[in-house]
Amino acid sequence: MSSSPPSPPPPQERLNWFEKLSYAVFCIFTLEVGLFLLIYPWMHPVWSQNFFFHLVPEWHPVFMSNYFRGAVSGLGLLNLIISASHTLRLPRVLFRR
Repeated sequence: MSSSPPSPPPPQERLNWFEKLSYAVFCIFTLEVGLFLLIYPWMHPVWSQNFFFHLVPEWHPVFMSNYFRGAVSGLGLLNLIISASHTLRLPRVLFRR
């Protein structure tokens, strides 16, 4: 059996300015959405005047439930984790050679 040497990794393409800007905007967007979803459900006067509360008044107890608020905050935390992972990779993406 003959083993061939491992092939070198393919060269990485350079990203254009639009792709770099899109990546940075994505990092900022996920950070903002994550912070909003993490904090907004616990702001009682603002949260209870939500647009969706007036669409179906029967759902008001569900929306005011701590479990529902916790689930929304969990989505915010997930967005913050995604934002952190992409932000940590930001220098490699922006300054790729």
